[in-house]
Amino acid sequence: MNGFMKKSCLFVFLTTALFLFSCQRKEQLPNIIIIFADDQGYADVGVFGAKGFSTPNIDKLADEGMRFTNFYVSEAVCSASRSSLMTGCYAKRVSIFGALMPWTTYGLNPEEVTIADMLREKGYTTGMVGKWHLGHDKEFLPLQNGFDEYLGLPYSNDMWAVDCDGKPVGPKSEKPWKAQYPPLELIDGNVKVDTIRNLSDQATLTTRYTERAVKFIEKNKDKPFFLYFAHSMPHVPLGVSDKYKGKSVQGMYGDVIEEVDWSVGQVVETLKRLGIEDNTLIIYTSDNGPWLNFGNHAGSAYPLREGKGTAFEGGVREPTVMKWPGHIPEGTVCNKIASTIDILPTLASVTGAELPLKPIDGVSILPLMEGKQNVTPRDEFFYYYNGELRAVRKGKWKLFFPHNSRSYEGMEPGKDGCPGKTKVLKVGLELYDLENDIGERNNLTLKYPDIIDSLNTIADNMREKLGDRLTNIKGTEVRPPGRKDSERMKRINHLAVGKKIVFNNQYSQKYTAGGDSALNDGLRGSIDFNDGRWQAYRGEGPDVIVDLGKDTKIEKVTCSFLNNQRSWIFLPVRVDFLISGDGNKFSELKRFEQGPERDYKQNIKTFSYDFAPVKTRYIRIIAKSIDSLPQWHPGAGKRAWMFLDEIVIQ
Repeated sequence: MNGFMKKSCLFVFLTTALFLFSCQRKEQLPNIIIIFADDQGYADVGVFGAKGFSTPNIDKLADEGMRFTNFYVSEAVCSASRSSLMTGCYAKRVSIFGALMPWTTYGLNPEEVTIADMLREKGYTTGMVGKWHLGHDKEFLPLQNGFDEYLGLPYSNDMWAVDCDGKPVGPKSEKPWKAQYPPLELIDGNVKVDTIRNLSDQATLTTRYTERAVKFIEKNKDKPFFLYFAHSMPHVPLGVSDKYKGKSVQGMYGDVIEEVDWSVGQVVETLKRLGIEDNTLIIYTSDNGPWLNFGNHAGSAYPLREGKGTAFEGGVREPTVMKWPGHIPEGTVCNKIASTIDILPTLASVTGAELPLKPIDGVSILPLMEGKQNVTPRDEFFYYYNGELRAVRKGKWKLFFPHNSRSYEGMEPGKDGCPGKTKVLKVGLELYDLENDIGERNNLTLKYPDIIDSLNTIADNMREKLGDRLTNIKGTEVRPPGRKDSERMKRINHLAVGKKIVFNNQYSQKYTAGGDSALNDGLRGSIDFNDGRWQAYRGEGPDVIVDLGKDTKIEKVTCSFLNNQRSWIFLPVRVDFLISGDGNKFSELKRFEQGPERDYKQNIKTFSYDFAPVKTRYIRIIAKSIDSLPQWHPGAGKRAWMFLDEIVIQ
């Protein structure tokens, strides 16, 4: 072979190798890490104005990446917020409300596509460390929702039978109902491997989580991975290891945040040590704002209004930073609206993954992350809470709809881990300019009626899709959660279905279950009083008459009531079944009587009576509520709720 041919072959070889290397680099998928704090306030990061403690590692993420000042979670409460992060949907769409309890029998529907599901289809190894809180039963845990491995708590770290002073719950505790909590178990995969028994155990969580996160990164350094790292802190009860205890000026809360910041540093240092930092996207944010009635054990949302459990900015606007070398410009700030519901579609854009087939609410904010100007992926945001559409934002304008909200303002906060009281704030139709009034103090309702009309139209369009408990709209695009008691929720047929019902006592407009047809539509409720199938009464219990339309042979009457005493829902103390041929004169068929027993476990009690066949047209059900909540209940003296689902006639 002559010199020219040798040189030509070498050129072709080098060109081909360079091309293949270039293609490999182009197709290289980035590692993705989401770090999700719990109850961290907007002002609880150094670059967002933290006082009394420092967060140098999170601040460095901001210095080397982007800080988001208008970044929202979907709702200011644990489970609802996390469902949105995982699915790219408002929590109302996937029917996850509030904070799921250790006895809740439902969770995130396994049919929903999570970030982990989506990325695993692209060849990612997926791991989760920390607080899950989307269902504690096996079918709802991370390994059944797209994750390859998991270590953490299935729900909040305060869901245990321990008082705020660290002592076991007893009969004289302020919250005696907490005695019903099962042991707080640490889960590895699907297996319970340890129990968090006391405050000393709580102090180990951040370190244990961090060690597992580092091991996951080390184990998967040579392939694309997704790590969802959800801290239990700084949710109360606070726990901090000796290496940070007493280190901050602020006190225990500051110590906890500084340890969380240390954890962030450990993750970043591991990426550097392994040489994969430049190919890793890191997102840091929190699930909701601070739980302000815990005083010195809570953070700050300054300059925002209120905190956790509200639709005010302090509840849902979160300190958020993102770093992705070579993609996110260093030291930049994004002031445009973005949300955790946008993370799933954004990661689809980043990786080329396919979006879920079912509708989602998020949009890709990749252009914002890349620092592109004159782009606005999201201009609207809907403030749902517990199924209620409480506010809507478009651009700088935010409109509140009338509702009752938790409020911390003017109340004496708690101290050293024990909570203070909150109050109920009646929020009216209120309009705020968030660009010029970030603290939501200057109500401009009277000044801008056209803006209000426009925002009302936007809200009505969303109500049609996702519903709104404030206006009793169900929504056409709402999907069910995953349920353990799905068998009970299957439609049943019986003689009363579709027949006329007369209500002698009015049901609550908050829980109508569909109104006048709710008690004979063939649909029974689950253990969850928010499932839309329970009709509620407060004070007077139900007194209803079913008209079968003509004399009909019947031999069994059944109805069911819900018991959830922690939520002030009690069983009736008396239930009467009566029948009549003319609808005027009724004879008693059966009476059930019972006392208001203390039973904090959620359950459904069915009252059923079989009898010799009889012809009748009218069946009357009267249920008597307890006069007021008993002395042993935290709401002693106030009115109880009663929830009834279906009157079954056979």
